[in-house]
Amino acid sequence: MHISWLGTTAIKLQTKPFDKDIIIVIDPYKPASGSFPRSLTPDIGLYTRGEKNSITLSANPYILATPGEIDAKGVLITTAEGHEENTTVIRIDTEGLSLGHLGLAKKPLTEKQLEVLTGVDILCIAVGHPDSYDAEAAVKAVNTIEPRVVIPMAFKSDNDKTAKPVDSFLKEIGSKNNEPEKKVILKKRDLPQEETEVIVLEKE
Repeated sequence: MHISWLGTTAIKLQTKPFDKDIIIVIDPYKPASGSFPRSLTPDIGLYTRGEKNSITLSANPYILATPGEIDAKGVLITTAEGHEENTTVIRIDTEGLSLGHLGLAKKPLTEKQLEVLTGVDILCIAVGHPDSYDAEAAVKAVNTIEPRVVIPMAFKSDNDKTAKPVDSFLKEIGSKNNEPEKKVILKKRDLPQEETEVIVLEKE
C-alpha cells in the first residue's frame, strides 16, 4: 500500500488487491490557501465531512460519504458516524492491511467508532488543526486504537497556516523519527511488532 498526504486531512492511497492498482482518495477538499490538486482520477473517493467543497474527481469513481460498509473493487470500506452531523470515520481493509482515518476528530471516540477502528494496522490522525485533537488527546486516541503505524495529518502546511506544527505531537508520543517522507510504502510483513511507529509525511 502506497500512502501520501495531500494536505489537511486529504490522504491518497494506492493499493493492489488483485491484478490492478486501485487509487483511493480521502477528503479531497479544496483548501482556502496553498497548493492542492485541481482534480484527481481515483477509483474510490471517501469523505469524512460530506462531499461539499471537494475538488473534481474525474472518471466516475465510487463515492462514499455516509456511514455504512461496502466492498468496492476488492477493497472493503467501513464507515461509522463521526461526532458531528454528516461526519464519518473510515476503515479500509486491503492487501491484508487495515487503515483507519479519523477526519477532524477532537472528542473521545464512541463505542461504535471503536468497533470499526480498534486494532487497525495504520491510523491517520489529525494533530494540529484547530478542530482536531491536541497532542495529549491525540496520543490518548492512538493508545486506545493501538495501531502499528501512526500517520499524523492536518498539521501546519501551506494549506493550514493556522494549524500547529507536528512537533508537539511527536514529543508527546515519544517519536524519535522526525524526518518527513514524501510517500510511504507499507506491507503486512514490514509492520512493526513491538512499538508503534510514527511516520511523518511531507505534503505532496
